[in-house]
Amino acid sequence: MDISVIIPIYNEEGNIQPMYERMSATLSKITDDYEIIFVNDCSKDNSLSLVKTLTQKDSHIKYISFSRNFGQQIAVSAGLDYAEGDAVVIIDADLQDPPELVIELYSKYKEGFKVVYAKRKSRDGETWFKKFSAKVFYRLLAKMTTVDIPVDVGDFRIMDKVIVQHLRNMPEKSKYIRGQVSWIGYKQTYVEYQRDARLSGETNYPFRKMMRYAIDAITSFSDKPLKIASTLGLLTSLFAFLAIIYALVSHFVFDNAVSGWTSLILSILFIGGVQMITIGIIGEYIARMNNDIRNRPLYIIEEKNVEEQKNKSIETK
Repeated sequence: MDISVIIPIYNEEGNIQPMYERMSATLSKITDDYEIIFVNDCSKDNSLSLVKTLTQKDSHIKYISFSRNFGQQIAVSAGLDYAEGDAVVIIDADLQDPPELVIELYSKYKEGFKVVYAKRKSRDGETWFKKFSAKVFYRLLAKMTTVDIPVDVGDFRIMDKVIVQHLRNMPEKSKYIRGQVSWIGYKQTYVEYQRDARLSGETNYPFRKMMRYAIDAITSFSDKPLKIASTLGLLTSLFAFLAIIYALVSHFVFDNAVSGWTSLILSILFIGGVQMITIGIIGEYIARMNNDIRNRPLYIIEEKNVEEQKNKSIETK
């Protein structure tokens, strides 16, 4: 198999057919030996039915359907487990990322790069808040981690099967795939493009999910939040120590006892707030370890028409 394309879907019935048509036309210009794997993350609309219809018309189309909603990153991981291609493309179904760019990504990949990711020059059809928060997040993550994770980059990319096999061997449950790809290394480069507005439907990443995604990314590749928690603890202790010295000096030297309900309550609230923040940060890391220790399956498949590829060996071309 020359190329595998992984497309996670969740309530994308309005985008399935145009994505299929554009992606098939694009891949046909590269090779006839390709597959398109739709990973259905338990959609509530007719997405799965539409994909099944495509499988009856086109043998290049394959699908995996989960028993419940496991999340976009898990859906991509499932696609990676079943992809057969020497090169594997990851792309969302909403057509914000143009399928036609795969030709340029593949051309760059054939130059010897193991990963070629698509880097956004602009993001059409998104609110100013989402653009601003995404910009801040990517740059904050770059500052907090020692892994060189590129900014303004999503999951849209092409990867060699060597990278895919390394990803299959990463057992953590809280996935941040673009960070994992950067951590693996090898020769990587990018192609710039302009991101379009969503063709149909609504975004599946509201603010709540974006926050969860950001936390997973930071806790997966940085221990700086723990160091920040330790620093807050030290600063709070120093503040409390100075307050004690001030109170003792005022009482015994200047005979002016420190009193006041307001100052006492503010001090308690300040110290309590720091403690809660610190406990919360530590709790995020403990929760991740707990998820990995339980060792539950990453996902459960209800139905599929594709065979798993997990046991293939790792070989560099």
